[in-house]
Amino acid sequence: MKIFQVWVDKFLKIAARRGAGKMLAAVSFAEAVFFPVPPDLLLIPIAIAQRKRAFVLAFQCLLFSMLGGVVGYVIGYYFMDVLGKPIIEFYGLTEKYAVVQNWYERYSAWAVAVAGLTPIPYKLCTLTAGFFKINFLVFLIASVLSRGLRFFAIAALIYAFGEKVRVFLERRFDWVVIIALVLLVLGFVALKYL
Repeated sequence: MKIFQVWVDKFLKIAARRGAGKMLAAVSFAEAVFFPVPPDLLLIPIAIAQRKRAFVLAFQCLLFSMLGGVVGYVIGYYFMDVLGKPIIEFYGLTEKYAVVQNWYERYSAWAVAVAGLTPIPYKLCTLTAGFFKINFLVFLIASVLSRGLRFFAIAALIYAFGEKVRVFLERRFDWVVIIALVLLVLGFVALKYL
């Protein structure tokens, strides 16, 4: 599929740019609050292009994701009606308040950790954690552990396999994108029907 090869080329060009780290930081921050694209999709090509910095990039991704998570938590805690609800309504997740609240009451940190590891939108986790007054320290620790595991696993694979990952992505990027999109959609569907 030629269309996906175009995206491979675009991501690899972005990854080779001097400001790629800043773009990764911005995407990581924004995704935790309102942006629909997970930072992994940018972390992978940037880490491939800068393999020796893979773990630094994963840390950067984690740091800015956590900063965005804190902003999302604060929005949920103090400004849910003004800012948080419009974001959640935009993604069609308004009905899930009760479901997510039940998750927090039953599982607390585990609900945050699951959202951090899976395609369940992390922004929903950050906003609702604040709205439902989840213990901030628990929220932060669970987020750091789950998001850190996710980003550092990507960095470890790229660091270990380097050029093989690049070749795999160039040959199979269409499948990687399709799988990532399916997982993203499944995350939204899971929230809608759970």
